[in-house]
Order: sequence, then C-alpha cells, then structure tokens
Amino acid sequence: MGLREATHSGDVDLAAAVTLAELAGVDAVRLGVNDDLKPVAETDVRNARRAARRFELRMAATPGLLKVALEARPDRVLLAASAHDGGFAGGPLDPQSGAQALAPVMHGLQEAGIPVSLRVQPKLEAVKAAHAVRATGVELYTGAILDLPEGERAVELEALSDAVRLAAKLRMRIGIGGGLGYATVAEVLSSIPATEVVAVGRAAISRSLLVGLDRAIRDLRSAVQ
Repeated sequence: MGLREATHSGDVDLAAAVTLAELAGVDAVRLGVNDDLKPVAETDVRNARRAARRFELRMAATPGLLKVALEARPDRVLLAASAHDGGFAGGPLDPQSGAQALAPVMHGLQEAGIPVSLRVQPKLEAVKAAHAVRATGVELYTGAILDLPEGERAVELEALSDAVRLAAKLRMRIGIGGGLGYATVAEVLSSIPATEVVAVGRAAISRSLLVGLDRAIRDLRSAVQ
C-alpha cells in the first residue's frame, strides 16, 4: 500500500482502502512497514489486518518488526531489505551474507506458524541461499530489469526465468515484484514459467488517483491474466 507515499497525506483510511481493493479483486493485501514505523504505524497494521481477508506484511528482519508481525499475525511475511542495509527499504536481501540477522526473525515467525518468503535478486545463487535458510518462498525482484536496454533486458529476463524454474524445483512459493506496472507486467510474465504471486503496488495506486482504486485494480488484473 503506497497510498501515503503517493498522496503525501496521513489522512488515508487504510482499512477502507483494503476493503475496496479486495472488492476489486486483489488476492491479498500487502502492507510495507519500515524500521521507524513511518509512514505506516502499528495501528495501521492492526487495522489492515482486521479489514483484510488475506493479509501480508513486508518488513525488514529486525526484532522490533518481528514483534509487530507476531502481534498482527499476517497470513505471510515477506522479508526485504532495510534502509540500513546499504540499499533501500523493501529492496532485495542477500540471504547468504545476512543469514545471521535473518535467523532469529525467521525462527520467531516460523514458530508462530507464519510462512516466510524472502525478496531476493533473480539469480540462482540467491534462490539457493533463500532455500538454505529455510524460507518457504521467494519473491524475485524485477526492479533492476525493467529500465534496461532491450538486449540487456532479454538477458536478465532469461536469468529471471532460470531462477523461477529453480525455485519451482525446490518447491518454494514463487512471486515477482518490484517496479512492475501496467506496461511491463505482461512482458515479464510472458518470459517466465508460471508464478504464484505478482506484486504490483505503486503503479496501481498511482493509476487510482486518475481512475479510482476499483478501476485501477480491475485493469491490473486484466493485464496479468
């Protein structure tokens, strides 16, 4: 949910937005929460959890956010990079170099019966590393692919396809996300085997400012089918 970032307003009713998104046909609502709990706060997480039939939380692997997740009990957690990891909040993790920090958070979530996926680069090594730390799924980050020149993009899409095949072989839940929009999602999907999750947030929110949330989501569903 990028509503607050898109509108620069704290007056967004997230629970109402969740209900509208589900009525329009989203399979799950995902809320991204940052280390400083801004712009999304704990109360927002609780309200969204109550409103959503299927609720996912995207967060960094920190003790403070683990506490938030355990209280909210989302249907799934997606662990992604923190702004303190040298990248940007919500970016791809390196499960191999970050295994020590991931371990206690993943253990806490798994003990609570909450499935955990990792957002990683679309590389074979990253998928293997995510499997090695016992993640049940991966979300392959597409944000670095979409702005490449055509020839380079084709090479990276082939690498993405290979990563999807490996994740399927390892019986991991497979998702793609990062920078996807109405003009790009069909191209990416056509280049890979079947995937279970397509995460498109900011593009839908931006489009909703022009056509409304219901129409924006329905248009998006048409683009991914």
